[in-house]
Amino acid sequence: MKNKRYFPMFIDLSDKKIVVVGGGKIATRRVRTLLQFTRNITTVAPKCTMELHELGKTGYINLITRPVKRSDFEMAYMVIAATNDWKLNEEIYRVCKEEGIYVNVADDKNKCDFYFPGIYMKDEVVIGITASGLDHTKAKKVRESIQQAMEAPDDEENHEE
Repeated sequence: MKNKRYFPMFIDLSDKKIVVVGGGKIATRRVRTLLQFTRNITTVAPKCTMELHELGKTGYINLITRPVKRSDFEMAYMVIAATNDWKLNEEIYRVCKEEGIYVNVADDKNKCDFYFPGIYMKDEVVIGITASGLDHTKAKKVRESIQQAMEAPDDEENHEE
């Protein structure tokens, strides 16, 4: 197989420890997405966006404002490495592989056990879309098309007999 295919699996994250390393825009987007599924998120970064700071202050996430330590990964189910330091991301990847922790290195699709899908949610329906890390624009267009279809008025409801 030329490109790896990732199996789409929906997981209950509500009681799983998630660690996000980094405090920038990508880390913030990942945290925002994860908050729809769990409140058990620890974010570790010396500096962070105002949004992450507010989420930490209000208790939505556990925010640790210092450099990451290996001990931060204890009992972690998954780790997101979203720093702007490729050496640190590489070290996080190595530690997670040693410890058997699912890892996603935000800027390196080859160092991801899973991808962050484009997500659409309505009521009990959750749809995740990925282009296997190859074409984010295409995945976004598919998500927008699904959103448009799901939010369109139902023809049967509006059909007069």
